[in-house]
Amino acid sequence: MARIFDVVEYPSEMADELVHRFPEVGVADLRLGSQVIVREAQRAVFFRDGHALDVLGPGRHTISTANIPFLIDLIGKAFNDRTPFTAEVYYVSMKEFADRRWGTPQPILVRNPGMGLGVALLQGFGTYSFQVHDAQQFVTQIVGAQGVYRIADIENRLRTVLLSRLQDLLAETAAKSSVAELIALTDELSAGVRAKAQDDFAAIGLTLKTFFVGNLKPSDKSAEELRAMGMLDMQTYTQLQAADALRDAAQNPSGGAGLTAGIGAGVGLGNVISQSLSGMASANQQQANGAGAAAAVPSVMTPFEAATVLKVSEEDVIAAITAGELKAKKIGSAYRISKEALEEFLKG
Repeated sequence: MARIFDVVEYPSEMADELVHRFPEVGVADLRLGSQVIVREAQRAVFFRDGHALDVLGPGRHTISTANIPFLIDLIGKAFNDRTPFTAEVYYVSMKEFADRRWGTPQPILVRNPGMGLGVALLQGFGTYSFQVHDAQQFVTQIVGAQGVYRIADIENRLRTVLLSRLQDLLAETAAKSSVAELIALTDELSAGVRAKAQDDFAAIGLTLKTFFVGNLKPSDKSAEELRAMGMLDMQTYTQLQAADALRDAAQNPSGGAGLTAGIGAGVGLGNVISQSLSGMASANQQQANGAGAAAAVPSVMTPFEAATVLKVSEEDVIAAITAGELKAKKIGSAYRISKEALEEFLKG
């Protein structure tokens, strides 16, 4: 015979739980006159036959048709007051979940007119806090029939909303402020994101209590990331790579390519710097001599050198070779491209 519960309660701090269903699996056999105890930082959403009938606040509640009037229609007038019926109670934590952390997994691109490349990549991190505002809405819209719903189940969604609103706000603010000014506007950005994201949180029964930008700074690897996003031409990228390589070499006398690791592909640091500086000199010479620069193209080139001439990435050159569009000689694991093959490739 199923157990009939005369008292329902969940005496837990709910440290990482937003919602706890009673019982976690199946349904409880209750009856009119059973007691539901709700603590100060909780709300209890009472369900019967899939319907959310009422939200019970702190205190001791007696289940009756007077307190929960919809019960009279669901359990039927023909039954006496002591007849058991099945129901579920969802305990919802109403406390503020504070010091939740957010960060930018990928840098955010903003305009930076009049400085450097005219764009910048920003990374940031900080904290936020939230609270359940509408217990019934949150349970019916988000939790469903889960026995336990923890912060981890929704945290990724909340961070995505916050980062989306931060990105929108940075784009708007960057139109009026430089990156240096943006970095100093942490209080204003915090308040702006809080205002922008409030409706998103309210739509699922939550309230965004606080949002703080702890730090906002330019990305440490802007050259690599801008190149991956297609924001850099080959000449600018080569110049930035050379500067990065020289900086890393000065910081690490024993060697190490730093940001040049992706472009080195087995070539030593000295060669990378030499190739980068050579590419810079070639580009500057082409700019100075105009159409006469074609004579500066070497008779035999590495894929990197061919990429510099074509003003594309080295990966694009390798892809063209692999596809058979650009003729090249493979020596060991390295490719060599003749000037004639490159000219033939350009003719199509």
